[in-house]
Amino acid sequence: QVKLVESGGDLVQPGGSLTLSCAASGTTLDDYYAIAWFRQAPGKVREAVSCINRDDPNTYYADSVKGRFTISRDNARKKVFLQMNSLKHEDTAVYYCAADSRGVGASWSWEGGYDSWGQGIQVTVSS
Repeated sequence: QVKLVESGGDLVQPGGSLTLSCAASGTTLDDYYAIAWFRQAPGKVREAVSCINRDDPNTYYADSVKGRFTISRDNARKKVFLQMNSLKHEDTAVYYCAADSRGVGASWSWEGGYDSWGQGIQVTVSS
């Protein structure tokens, strides 16, 4: 397993924007079949937010963030980003980066398909 590090969390007003980054310590993200973002709000179960695959041009989003969030990676494939626009109170959560190094081929939103996780980073949407 490799260490994943999230950054970019912050306090932002409703309607604002924020970009989260996920980097793999000591390596590139090319070693991973998929990188995903999950989040966990207070008192709620962790949920899948978005996913980008190494070998698949498509990206995947939860219905709750479609049209507002965009997942991407840099050309050097060292970081994956989650651009979050039009943020709402309900986007408040701890956001986790997760990586699949085994190519499980399961649904992108299934937590069990990911074998490396970051520590999580807080995003708070509040006025």
